[in-house]
Amino acid sequence: MQGRIIRGIGGFYYVYVSGKGILECKAKGVFRKNKLKPLVGDFVEVSLLSEEGKGNIDQVLERKNELIRPAVANIDQALVIFSMTGPEPNLNLLDRFLIMMRQKEIPGILVFNKCDLVGEEQRERLRSVYEKSGCKILFVSAKKQQGIREIKELLEKKTTTVAGPSGVGKSSLINLLQSSVNMETGSISEKIQRGKHTTRHAEFIFMGEDTYILDTPGFSSLAVFDMEKEELEQYYPEFEEYKENCRFHGCSHTHEPGCRIKEAVEEGNINKERYYNYLLIYEELKNKKKY
Repeated sequence: MQGRIIRGIGGFYYVYVSGKGILECKAKGVFRKNKLKPLVGDFVEVSLLSEEGKGNIDQVLERKNELIRPAVANIDQALVIFSMTGPEPNLNLLDRFLIMMRQKEIPGILVFNKCDLVGEEQRERLRSVYEKSGCKILFVSAKKQQGIREIKELLEKKTTTVAGPSGVGKSSLINLLQSSVNMETGSISEKIQRGKHTTRHAEFIFMGEDTYILDTPGFSSLAVFDMEKEELEQYYPEFEEYKENCRFHGCSHTHEPGCRIKEAVEEGNINKERYYNYLLIYEELKNKKKY
């Protein structure tokens, strides 16, 4: 039988099989031997062991893509959620999420929650930072239920992963987008202004025919990427039209004279905050240890 993993907790995988419902499965030992870990979102071959709905995962079918953080597979798009205030958006972390999604060729939708708590000026600032990032940008409010219909339309007939740091309202938004599962919501720790981790595992939620959403744990940091520093420029779409016009072939866009990217930043055609984050991540990649 074929099914899809909708949840994985403590070595058990819950597999939805059409006509059979949800089976509680264990992965065969051969997966450990081959260093293959089944992921939420995987399409799998399963065998039924008992009428009580126990089964074995026999095979993981070929994946379209996979993410490590969050650990999910076969994703059509990502809803990257940050709040506009409380906590303030960490744009360096946001850029890392966008790079991670682009590495896996997963289209990103950038959602700024809590838009009811800030003025138009703050919205326009964030729009100007990300308008050339290749992502659709939405400003929403879970509390006021603003922008929910627009998100729902974008999710239809897609498998969407939700990503972002803790405390930005991911679970509150998911509760508004569907009615089958009520996600636990947490409050912000006043002292450190970070969200309490309410989602502890990736969860696959059915929203309608061929429409699924994956809630995932929140992250406060993302480590440096598995790439060479020279590759970083390709994850900044706004560099594309300028980089071929740099004076030097192989320009890193960090210090070289005649760099067209740096000129575009000065002219206001490339956002300064995005460029500054590029420099920070480039430096990290440059200094990472080679093992």
